[in-house]
Amino acid sequence: MRVLVTGANGLLATNTIATLLSRGYEVRGLIRDTGKFTLPIGSGLELVIGDITDAASLERATAGCDFVVHCAATTDQRLLRYEDYHLINVVGTEHVVRVAQKHGVKKMVYVGTANTFGYGTPTVPGDETLPPKPPFTNAWYAKSKLEGQRLVLAATGEMAVTIVSPTFMIGPYDGKPSSGAIIRMGYRKKVLFHPPGGKNFVNVVDAANGVVDALEKGRHKEAYLLAGENLTYRAFFKRLCVQTGQQTLLIRVPGTLLRITGYIGDLLRLLGVRTALSTVNMKILRINNYYCSNKAQTELGTTFHPIDNGISAAIAWFKSRKML
Repeated sequence: MRVLVTGANGLLATNTIATLLSRGYEVRGLIRDTGKFTLPIGSGLELVIGDITDAASLERATAGCDFVVHCAATTDQRLLRYEDYHLINVVGTEHVVRVAQKHGVKKMVYVGTANTFGYGTPTVPGDETLPPKPPFTNAWYAKSKLEGQRLVLAATGEMAVTIVSPTFMIGPYDGKPSSGAIIRMGYRKKVLFHPPGGKNFVNVVDAANGVVDALEKGRHKEAYLLAGENLTYRAFFKRLCVQTGQQTLLIRVPGTLLRITGYIGDLLRLLGVRTALSTVNMKILRINNYYCSNKAQTELGTTFHPIDNGISAAIAWFKSRKML
């Protein structure tokens, strides 16, 4: 069985490819630049240069594939227009669905984001039954992923579709780095300023297993949160300190300062400056957005380990790449 994985050089996509290969699948990775691919290329793995917004390359990549895992997306928080997210995360997804149906793909797994569902508290975390909540309803990335998710779920025809919705992923093969930037931010710092909020952190290896479990067992038009541990940012950095044996003074950034920073970011963005600073993003740093993975554990059989495993794997990988 051959699986097409879009956005093959991404953090989750790369780990998913490794998991697929370990389970005996043949994998074809769609990638824009093969030089950014960090796995060794061996038997059972083929890379195809292309883009989900380019119909011809997507056709070549999909031909002969039994399944599609659609990971490709833009997560860049510096983009200045919603249209930039829409082009890749919505229009690109529409292309993937249409081409997959044309080539008789049996099943597609769409990689969404946990923030298309409502978050909760440490005692009552969010799950797949809850609608999205502010501030994520105003966050362009989350908004575009929700639009892409709805498009996938509305697909007709014989192709089965399943949604997986990972939280904040930590682990190896983070080449940009993406979410692993938080590791580099806190690694061996003597003083570290952290936001007052918190989120769910998941080991990317567990999330990759969840993706493949969804491919094998996920129900048609069902969504599965891939969630690990709910932690405040302070608690996360304490875990990082334990891993590295470092002594770090952790200082909580006041919410008022983040609020002011968001206003400054909004002004800069109005002036055409590409920045991740915005009132929406600063609100996200001030809240606790917590989730649970009960459905994935029960229906898919996916196991989620302590985030310490992901932290140690990320540190080892960054060191191997001389990124720490």
